[in-house]
Amino acid sequence: MIASISRINELAKKSKDAGLTPAEKVEQQVLREDYLREIRGQIENTVTSLKVLDPLGDDVTPEKVKNEKKLRQQ
Repeated sequence: MIASISRINELAKKSKDAGLTPAEKVEQQVLREDYLREIRGQIENTVTSLKVLDPLGDDVTPEKVKNEKKLRQQ
């Protein structure tokens, strides 16, 4: 689990209740960007590790995914 989620949630709650200071707004934006970067990385890792097989068992993984997998292994 991503460690900054609790702080993101605290800032979101405070934003709804009392509002945020300018420094807290900046912190919130930075934390959100970091969170999204982490999630996108996890999704990219998942997609590049997939192997697609047709009903006959032949590898039909798209070339783009195969190329990306090769780049990551280097």
